[in-house]
Order: sequence, then C-alpha cells, then structure tokens
Amino acid sequence: MTVLSEAGSALPHGGSKAIRRSPYPGWFFLPAALIYGVLFLAPTFASLYFSLTRWTLFNSTFIGLDNFAQFFREPFLVQGLVNTVLYAAITSGLKVVLGMLLALLLTSAIMGRGYLRSVVFFPVLVSTVGVGITFTVLMHPTQGMINDALALFGIKGPGWLVDPRLALFSVALVDVWKGVGLATVIYIAGIVAIPKDYYEAARIDGATKWQNFLYVTLPLSRPATATVIILSFIGGLRTFDLIWAMTRGGPGFASDTIASVIYKQYQAGFYGLSTAGNVVLFVLIGILVVPLTMFLNRKQGHE
Repeated sequence: MTVLSEAGSALPHGGSKAIRRSPYPGWFFLPAALIYGVLFLAPTFASLYFSLTRWTLFNSTFIGLDNFAQFFREPFLVQGLVNTVLYAAITSGLKVVLGMLLALLLTSAIMGRGYLRSVVFFPVLVSTVGVGITFTVLMHPTQGMINDALALFGIKGPGWLVDPRLALFSVALVDVWKGVGLATVIYIAGIVAIPKDYYEAARIDGATKWQNFLYVTLPLSRPATATVIILSFIGGLRTFDLIWAMTRGGPGFASDTIASVIYKQYQAGFYGLSTAGNVVLFVLIGILVVPLTMFLNRKQGHE
C-alpha cells in the first residue's frame, strides 16, 4: 500500500521523506540583508559601544554608563527629552485631527477639489529648511507679516520664536502646516476605500451626516488613523531640521529636543555623551512606538 507525498510521488506506507528545498530563492535576500547589516546593524552596535566610551576620532576610553548618568543629570538634556515627547504628541495629534477634517472636505462634492488637494499636499514637497527660514521671517516679533496682520485687527502679536513659553509650540504649528498634507492624502485613501454600501444602509436607517461620520467613516478609516499616528509620532520624536532652522533650540533651551541637544554636544566635542543621547533617542522611540503600534493594530484587528 502506498501513499502520496506532498510532491506527488508514491512512498511506502508509514514512510516519510522531507522535501529538500532549494537554497536558490534565499540568495535573493542576500543583497538586502547585506545593505541592512552595513547601513543599520553595524552602526547601531557601534553606537551602543561608543556610548559607553569617551572617544575622539583617534582613541576611545571605556567608561561604562557614565555618559548615561551625566545625560540624565544635566537639566537641559532632561528638558530636551520632555520637549521631544511633547512636540511629538502635539504634532501627531493635530495632524490626525486636521488631516481627517481636510480629507472629509476634499472627498466631498466641492468645486476645484483636485486643485485643492494639490494645494494641501504642496507643503510636503517643500524643503524643511526652506520652510523654517520662511516662517522665521514671517514670525519675527516686530517685522513679521503674521504680527503685522494681527495688528490690523488691533491684536498685539506675541513673540512667536523669542518667547520661551511659545517657541516650541510655534515650531510645532509650522511642522503641522508642512506635514498635514501627507496625513490628508492618507485619510483620503482610507475614506474613498470605504464601500458605499455602508453609507447607503445608514441613509436608509435615517442617519444624519454626523452619525455617518461617527459610526461609519471614523471606525472604517481606523487603518489610516493608525498610519498617520505612527508616522507623525515617529517623525515628531526624530525632529531636528525644522527646529534648528527656526530657533536652534532657543531661546535658551526652551525648544531643544533630543536631536538638537545631540547635535550641540557633537559640536562641543562631547562625542561619547552625544552618542549616548542617540541611544537614548533610539530606546525612547522603541518604548513609545512599539506598544502604540501593537495597541492600534490590536484594536484594528478586534474590530
């Protein structure tokens, strides 16, 4: 008596023969694995080592966890850590809300919808440094066009970038202006993918526009929401170029983030301390983003 193996060949009953898989397809992964190892894994492990040393371009001395201890002892470094999380929360939250509202507008039957979509997405394509320099001029406390426009209505404009209480939030608003176009496009893709049957069923049940949004659009666009939150949050945690172009972390350390603090430490020659800051930033992103991603995916799968 014989049975057929997975390959279709007859084998004696009770016998087994493992199918030998060719290693040939696996070779196609080798170039990607090599690039990943050289450009990501090797620098990551090198950073972990150098964060435990006091190093220069010519030598290094192992000092253990002293760099990390000094990092958390310095008030301005801790302030940069707090600013980083606050900046990421503000920018990601506003991009989610404004991106959804703009997507609802740009998927409705309005005149010039295609043109308006282009206008909303255009800031994403502009250089971040160019945006930073432009808004630095616009937000000048005495000569900026924003305060001049407010003065026409009898409103005294604040010191957007020179007031320590406003500097970080001002840069965050510029970040939202530049990045909300990408969030809008993601939401548009999510909304147009919702089957029209759901809206038809809601209309038959007498649902209002608000109920359509609350019970149809919002739940079924959850994948888009998860994508926007994760991308915006990671971008906020890693931000550097816009802050450096607009405030350089000032006034004082009011708008410093971990990335700008790390850059300043490199400039000052504290290479070991700045490398430890990179490791802290890497761990911070992992601690915050991985659970957030798992939570969003779990809720999405549950629904």
